[in-house]
Amino acid sequence: MDEETAPPENPSKSRLRGAAAVKLHIGLLLGLALCAAAFRFELSRALEGNSLSWAYVGEWPFFAGFGIYFWWFVLNGRERKPRKGQRATVAPEFANMAAEWRKHQRELLENQAASEQIGESTGDSRSNTSGPRDAT
Repeated sequence: MDEETAPPENPSKSRLRGAAAVKLHIGLLLGLALCAAAFRFELSRALEGNSLSWAYVGEWPFFAGFGIYFWWFVLNGRERKPRKGQRATVAPEFANMAAEWRKHQRELLENQAASEQIGESTGDSRSNTSGPRDAT
């Protein structure tokens, strides 16, 4: 096999590439610049005597660290698209849930249609949902 058609080394992970990766990198850089500016601002305020700013001095590096973690997770995280032929797995106790839900929805629609037909045949005005009318 040549290099272009060779399968990836680890098919369970895929790395973000192209324009999406560039946007992610730019977002990280902007976020880190914001955190650094806010850190510097709060540090200067704390050194001038504002004791509450010391809490923010510790907060902005935390936000920057979270941004780096999130960037790494999105860049190298789990696979974003299921592979061909791979079905989503469902816990056994929930296997029939979708079929039961569709059955329940079908029964509701049938009951609603039946009650509307009964209302039309008897001339019942309860099926009119436009609200009360003036008796003028």
